[in-house]
Amino acid sequence: MSAPLNPLHLAVALDGAGWHPAAWREPGARPRELFTARHWADAVLEAERGLLDFVTLEDSLTLQSTDPTGPDDRTDQVRGRLDAVLVAARVAPLTTHIGLVPTAVATHTEPFHLSKAIATLDYVSSGRAGVRVQVSARPDEAAHFGRRTFPPALGAADLTGPPQPDVVTELFDEAADYVEVVRRLWDSWEDDAEIRDVATGRFIDRNKLHYADFHGRFFDVKGPSITPRPPQGQPVVTALAHSAVPYRLVARSADVGYITAHDADEARTAVAAVRAEQRAAGRQDEAVHVFGELAVVLDERPGAARSRRDRLDALAGEAWTSDAEVFSGTPAELADLLLDRRRAGLTGFRLRPATLAQDLPAITRGLVPELQARGAFRHAYEARTLRGLLGLPRPANRYAEAAATTGAATAGTVSA
Repeated sequence: MSAPLNPLHLAVALDGAGWHPAAWREPGARPRELFTARHWADAVLEAERGLLDFVTLEDSLTLQSTDPTGPDDRTDQVRGRLDAVLVAARVAPLTTHIGLVPTAVATHTEPFHLSKAIATLDYVSSGRAGVRVQVSARPDEAAHFGRRTFPPALGAADLTGPPQPDVVTELFDEAADYVEVVRRLWDSWEDDAEIRDVATGRFIDRNKLHYADFHGRFFDVKGPSITPRPPQGQPVVTALAHSAVPYRLVARSADVGYITAHDADEARTAVAAVRAEQRAAGRQDEAVHVFGELAVVLDERPGAARSRRDRLDALAGEAWTSDAEVFSGTPAELADLLLDRRRAGLTGFRLRPATLAQDLPAITRGLVPELQARGAFRHAYEARTLRGLLGLPRPANRYAEAAATTGAATAGTVSA
């Protein structure tokens, strides 16, 4: 008899009123509240009621568009976003267990700034922070910053499949260095660097602050951070991957990768590719989750989800397509699919609800009980940190370990 499989991990991707372009026009969508804290708090609290591992919050540095290479000038779809990190920080005190994973565009932001923002989120949430690292080759995004340019034809299609232009490979190499800088900065304070001794007047031990000293092709960062080491030590790093080059980023740099396989065979091939890259990067002994990515339209009544999707498509004026597979069906049918894909080596799934009003509750109140009944999902939160929920150990501080190994406690430390 084969050993039982580990329970699935589940996350939801939150974006506006939902991932379908016409989601904001659905009954219950509350479009006038899309830019309020209440909208986001309600969505994250619903996800937490469903015992999900984490939510991701979408973000970008330009307006949403149906054209992956630039603006589309449409006015019939949601345009505009709040800052994902700030939304996560606002929601964090209202929640107690669920992980909060905002998106950050590494291509145009500085790793020093992101490191302290996510470290702060980890403190505000008491150890439930993560980040989804994203790259961008959109010329209109680059134009906001004026520091680099990209060819007009280079867009999402180039980021999602072969052949990989040199510039795209370079973007993902840059993202890998970006994550390395962020991780070094998180470690630049040892866990016990803060003394806080009122009697002696010593707040910190300067020997336990360390320079990151990263000198690479894309970044030159000295450090240390201005924020003490986060409660998790290393908040969870995640990335979306469609093909070989982003698989390498997941394997080299991430704790969780999301893949957009459309069937079990594609999932099996993608998992094998990530694991091969993980071995090549010397991380074969580290836990790296590979999640399947699915957009979902759910209804308990057979056929009702397909009808609702058709109605939404009619409102949008075109059929909904996505980089990920779009599933329409019942929670039980979705549970069948997830358990089948798990056999391909996936350890969890990130679901994109077509509409928050209908499909997020269908996940938390329909899919979750179905998986629980099959012994495939938790019945209660078993940890208080995101790393704990994902079964990831709290990493040792690289600089403290190095000092202990060499016996040179002051080597590389910050001078007074």
